[in-house]
Amino acid sequence: MLTPVQRTMAFLAAWRATLTHHLTDDDRGEGVVSMALAIMIVAFLGVAAWVLFKGVLAGTGQKTTDQISLIGG
Repeated sequence: MLTPVQRTMAFLAAWRATLTHHLTDDDRGEGVVSMALAIMIVAFLGVAAWVLFKGVLAGTGQKTTDQISLIGG
């Protein structure tokens, strides 16, 4: 028969092992972190594409204006 102190010690040891297992082997947040990282990458790619598109559009507009003035419009 275990004494109350021994029972308490056994309970605390089991509780600590369970708590340690849950804290170290928990992968529930991995998907959220991965998704946030993917969203950030796609957002930066979108910004880069917009800046590139805006530059191409501005350059094309200027060339069009130059060509119209050369033709005599």
